[in-house]
Amino acid sequence: MPELPDVEAFREVLASCARNQRIEHVEVYDTGVLHGVTAARLRRDLEGRRFKEPQRHGKWLLARTDGPTVLLHFGMTGQLVCARPADELHAHDRVVFTVSRGRQLRYRDQRKLKGLWLADDAALARTLEAQGPDAAAVGREEFAAALARRRGTVKSVLTDQSVLAGIGNLLADEILWRSRLHPARKAGGLTEAELGRLHTDMRRVLREAVRAGRVPPRRTWLTGHRDDPNGHCPRCGTSLRHDRIAGRTTVWCPNCQPPPSP
Repeated sequence: MPELPDVEAFREVLASCARNQRIEHVEVYDTGVLHGVTAARLRRDLEGRRFKEPQRHGKWLLARTDGPTVLLHFGMTGQLVCARPADELHAHDRVVFTVSRGRQLRYRDQRKLKGLWLADDAALARTLEAQGPDAAAVGREEFAAALARRRGTVKSVLTDQSVLAGIGNLLADEILWRSRLHPARKAGGLTEAELGRLHTDMRRVLREAVRAGRVPPRRTWLTGHRDDPNGHCPRCGTSLRHDRIAGRTTVWCPNCQPPPSP
C-alpha cells in the first residue's frame, strides 16, 4: 500500500511532469475512481487551468491548480505515472491529464479503492483538518503529546491518520522494530524516553524511505524479512512473529520487542 514515501515520490512525478503546465485535456476512462465529481465536471473545471506546485500531506497528494485542487489518494494499488501521448494506454490507467508540453499525467490503479476528488479551498481545508500532523514534519513535543493521550496500542495509534498522517502498516512495523517497542504496547503508557526514541527512529526511517521512493525491502530492515517463509530478525536472528494487531498483519521480533506486562 502506498505510504508517505510513495506519495512523496508521486509528488515529485507530478512536479517534474506537469508543474506550471496548462491542462489541455482530461480523459476519464473509469468513473469508479471519481468521488463527488462527474467526469464532465472534472473536464470543465480543469481544462485550461495550470498545475501549480504540488503538495503532500500524509498519504494525500494535493495537485493544486490555478483553480480547484485535485486531491489524490492511492489506496492499495494507486500510482501516478508520467507518459507521452503516444505511449500505449495501460489497462489500469483510470484518469489521464494531457498537459501543454506533450506529456501525460496518468492516474493508474488496479483495485480502485481510493481515487480523485475535486476540492475548492473550503473542501480542501475540511479534508486536511481531519488529518493529524504530517509524520515527516511533526515535532517531538507534538508527537509525544498526541501519543500520550491515546488509549490504544502504539501500532493502532501510529497508523491512525487522524493522529499522525502518512504512516501505514509497513512503516509502523519498521519504526517499532527500530525502537524495540512491541506493537501491542499502550501508546499512553510509553515513557518520555521511549516516546523520544520512537520519534527519532520514525524520522530516520522516513528520511531513508523517502530517498528510496518507497518503504525499501532492505535486508538490514525488518521489511526485508517480513515476507520470508521463516523470517528472522536482521538484528538478533530470532524468528519473527506474525499476528493481527489493530486489525492488520503485524510483524515483530519477540526478543528485541518484548511483549507488554500483563
